[in-house]
Amino acid sequence: MAPAAQKKSHPFFLEVFCRTLIIMCMVLSIVLSSIAVCDGHWLLTKRRMFGLWVFCDVNMQNSGAATNCTGQIGEEEGQLLKYGLRLCSCGVSLSVVSAIFGLELLILSQVSVGRASQQRWRLGAWLLLLAAGMAAAGVMIFVFMLWEYITLLGFTLSFWCQFTATFLFFLNGMAAQHIQNMTFLLPFSDDVGKP
Repeated sequence: MAPAAQKKSHPFFLEVFCRTLIIMCMVLSIVLSSIAVCDGHWLLTKRRMFGLWVFCDVNMQNSGAATNCTGQIGEEEGQLLKYGLRLCSCGVSLSVVSAIFGLELLILSQVSVGRASQQRWRLGAWLLLLAAGMAAAGVMIFVFMLWEYITLLGFTLSFWCQFTATFLFFLNGMAAQHIQNMTFLLPFSDDVGKP
């Protein structure tokens, strides 16, 4: 292999390595967000457990086991909380869907070449940023609606999974956008091996 070809192959390897890391990190963040959405129990207070899908009364005499779970909020919490949490659950659920489609486009861009590959990668990166925005909106709505019940230790592991996934959606979307812009500065894979 000619020395010029060897020099050009290094940026290509770096680009493929970075894209693979972005895809693998997206898989992890989708798994985290899916766990958080499916479990849905995000906040534990002294006498209630608030979630995306159900609300439970907590029996402290029975070692903190959740009893009497329902999908309806009591009158004391009000209708605003009910609709706010529905909006939150819709937002985080749609963020997972957007992230899955974004991941699919990122993977498809790796098995295609040329302009179609770049367009798929760019669209996938935008879907990741859309997922980050919807997930962040869902988390903020949840925190805002339940502000009076919140303590730092009251958040469950499911909530922290969603918080981490939201952060990873944003980081991966920004990294995918950035690496797409970097490819214009680096030699393309088609140029490797050409004199």
